[in-house]
Amino acid sequence: MTLDRLGFEKPPDNVRWHAPAAERNRAPILDVLRKVMPVPGIILEVAAGSGQHGAWFAPEFPNHCWAPSDIQPEALGSIDAWCRNAGGTILPARLLDAAKPTWPVDDIANDLVAIYNVNMIHIAPWSACLGMLAAAEKLLPRHGILFLYGPFLRGGKAATDSDRQFDQTLRNQDPAWGLRDVKDVADAARSRCLHLLDRFDMPAGNLSLVFGRLA
Repeated sequence: MTLDRLGFEKPPDNVRWHAPAAERNRAPILDVLRKVMPVPGIILEVAAGSGQHGAWFAPEFPNHCWAPSDIQPEALGSIDAWCRNAGGTILPARLLDAAKPTWPVDDIANDLVAIYNVNMIHIAPWSACLGMLAAAEKLLPRHGILFLYGPFLRGGKAATDSDRQFDQTLRNQDPAWGLRDVKDVADAARSRCLHLLDRFDMPAGNLSLVFGRLA
């Protein structure tokens, strides 16, 4: 089965999408989450895609509630299908555009402790990353975290040849896409009173970045 341009397999006879990348990265991401996840509360997943990560991770954090979201209306059915019998506490998937100045999260804002985002900012306009940072500044409590995972540039350079080729492919597909530089993300975060607390090297040259509030 072929993947769409966002990396999903969409079987016509199954509402559940499948993201091979989500299968590959779930174990190393879980290792990091166990180290950095703050006190119990709600974890808002931005760009949940297929919904696989919420289904896998929610049972691992029984004192937290997972709140998946995505910009694609058609993704919500897949997310809910994956999460329906997964265990843990998972809210129904919600429609959320990270670039928008207002997010539909009034019902969970008071209990939010983390924003979780994997493999999005390189396949979205820069405005989506900036919108997420603005929301993190507004919504996260002092002990809350913003968790980002994916391929990043370091000092303007790709970590691997495959990342360099991937970056060029993305930019050819959409000039607004492409790998983001760690420094650019950290600088934009700092302007929103968010500090890069931890950086973890991950398989295949990827990174996990953990941001927290400065005030």
